[in-house]
Amino acid sequence: MKVAIVGYGKMGRMIESLAAGRGIEIALKLDEFNNANFEGIAAANFRGIDVAIDFSIPSAVAGNIERIAALGVNMVIGTTGWADEMPRVREIVARAGVGLVWSPNYSVGVNAFFRIVSAAATLLANDPDYEAWAWEIHHSAKQDAPSGTLLKLVEEMRAAGYDRTIDVSSSRAGKIPGTHEIGFDSAADTITLRHTARSREGFALGALRAAQWVVGKKGFHEFGDVLFGR
Repeated sequence: MKVAIVGYGKMGRMIESLAAGRGIEIALKLDEFNNANFEGIAAANFRGIDVAIDFSIPSAVAGNIERIAALGVNMVIGTTGWADEMPRVREIVARAGVGLVWSPNYSVGVNAFFRIVSAAATLLANDPDYEAWAWEIHHSAKQDAPSGTLLKLVEEMRAAGYDRTIDVSSSRAGKIPGTHEIGFDSAADTITLRHTARSREGFALGALRAAQWVVGKKGFHEFGDVLFGR
């Protein structure tokens, strides 16, 4: 299996370091030096590529997807901060007939956490005594705040029927890989749900797992589909 990495930063290098252990060859690496204006996304470069994994920058994601889809190559997208482009991306994927897996976070634990938070929100959705918060902290170099993961957690709460105010906040400091916390508080008690990442390795392994899964598939999928089914 041959993979292209689009966005060869910290995550791209981590993916490369783990790929061989899963029988995956990194056959192409694109970054700001060879793909600043999408020039690296060419048919000659992508010949023989099974899947492209994108951990680039928010402003480049839709352009990367449009060009890679036109080449008939399936994708795994881990870049966050481009939610406003989501409807356009879904149309691109459907029109090109390719497969794409998207997630703001490729940690298996975080994707289980999405479902745990959804279940809690369902149980408390109709109890006005409980108010909610959503908080996260990441390393100081992370560009988007709130993170895509925190926004997804809030989205899961809303989808579960929790339509009251959710206080959302973010912190950026040091080298923290990522901590996400959802809480519910009443006069009687407090419920706190928290996920803490220890390293980027879990994110990279999840992205590789998604890449292996999406080979030969079509349509827009989320990582939860890979792990748990629809």
